Amino acid sequence: MGKLPQISESEYEVMKIVWKDAPISTNEITDKLLKTTTWSPKTIQTLIKRLVTKGALTYEKQSRMFVYTPLIKENEYIIQESNSFLKRFYNGNITTMVSAYIEDEKLSETEIKHLRALLEKR
Repeated sequence: MGKLPQISESEYEVMKIVWKDAPISTNEITDKLLKTTTWSPKTIQTLIKRLVTKGALTYEKQSRMFVYTPLIKENEYIIQESNSFLKRFYNGNITTMVSAYIEDEKLSETEIKHLRALLEKR
């Protein structure tokens, strides 16, 4: 996996829709985001164009519509962002990060049991 493009929080909202529903048209993306944001259709179109320019999305013109598909995989992007977060805030030490969450009681007992089960699998 090479370095993936930097995606803003707003662009990430667009990507979540495309990852879930691709191939998807501009109108469909816009309709979905108008239900969950206060963005104008023009803003949404700008975000889509930025994602195309960054190499996160590609499109195909079908009749008079543009239909988008992702060029990057959701799980790869999430892993990259998680690793970046881990390096930035915990010097790359996952044990320190998990300890901080456990000590601050940010994890429920159910979450801790789930993590324990995952660790035992490995």
